[in-house]
Amino acid sequence: MSDKMKAAALTAGRLDMVTAMRLAEKAGFARMAALDTSKLVFHPAVREMCAADRCHQYGKNWVCPPGCGSLAECAARASGYGSGLLVQTAAKMRDDFDAPAMLAAEAQHQQRFAAFVAAARLVEANCLPLGAGACKLCADCTYPNAPCRHPDSAISSMEAFGLLVADICHDCGLPYSDGRRSLVFSSCLLFGGAMQ
Repeated sequence: MSDKMKAAALTAGRLDMVTAMRLAEKAGFARMAALDTSKLVFHPAVREMCAADRCHQYGKNWVCPPGCGSLAECAARASGYGSGLLVQTAAKMRDDFDAPAMLAAEAQHQQRFAAFVAAARLVEANCLPLGAGACKLCADCTYPNAPCRHPDSAISSMEAFGLLVADICHDCGLPYSDGRRSLVFSSCLLFGGAMQ
């Protein structure tokens, strides 16, 4: 982003879609699409999947349920944003059990998304990032015994907010999956919220 564009965005205090896409591209994302925040549906069933603890983070992490707040609280936070951008990282695997490719793709996605969020927050500090998977900033989360060590950089997942990622991908015109022997990580950034 040019210094002139950055200065204009900082003065306005709001992120716009063109700037968000440029920042995402600069962070390494090639697949992205505008997200219509009015179509976000916060599903209790998704939160129930979290409670089943398949990822082993339920009740163990500040940005996963129940630490991230109730579904109603998460929906209220997200509904205050007028725009969103869905970003994806896609990878190919040698076979369905190619763990090194899975881990590498996840790490690449997390690094790209962290860079994108950091750049976006320089423009609109109160944007809301929703990532893929649980927060992994700390080896051991302080939940529930002490406050989060990194409240400004910890990111809840889309699922923690009750969002069905496959539906959001469909609504945005991006694939949820690229078929056999492929992997797609999806995250989103909500922006255009009330000024704080």
